[in-house]
Amino acid sequence: MEIRLAPVTEENFEAIIDLPLLKQQEDYLASNAYSIAQASFYPDFQARAIYDGTELVGFLMYDRRSNDRVGEYGIYRFMVDHRRQGGGIGRRAMELVLAEIRACDDVERITICYHPENPVAKDFYGSFGFVEVGLDDSHEMIAEIMVAASDAPAAQATP
Repeated sequence: MEIRLAPVTEENFEAIIDLPLLKQQEDYLASNAYSIAQASFYPDFQARAIYDGTELVGFLMYDRRSNDRVGEYGIYRFMVDHRRQGGGIGRRAMELVLAEIRACDDVERITICYHPENPVAKDFYGSFGFVEVGLDDSHEMIAEIMVAASDAPAAQATP
């Protein structure tokens, strides 16, 4: 398994749109098409394709200014093709996106939301250190990771 994140491009966006979810998962996630459209209009939204080698297996998107706050990053979409779930792809992709976000020099907080009725999401995100902090206006659970100054990259000295 060689999991990597890649930009959404003209060459892969249609395949990303066609990635299937199980019927019971469809209520938990906005469509990939909607997410790609958002990312094309909001410059702080970062859309990523998830690949296993050369095979497209998932999609994620995060915001570099969640709630218009500098230092707050929100993971808004995270999905793996249902035919490839349960094999560690989601775990590795989450490790990669968290590393990408933590590499940003202004990161203080990382959030993710999920339906409170989704115990799989709660356990999965909790295993990365996300802590539930309450419900948002849409009645989704907000979970967060507070990034300590020692976790963020060191500021570069200026000569």
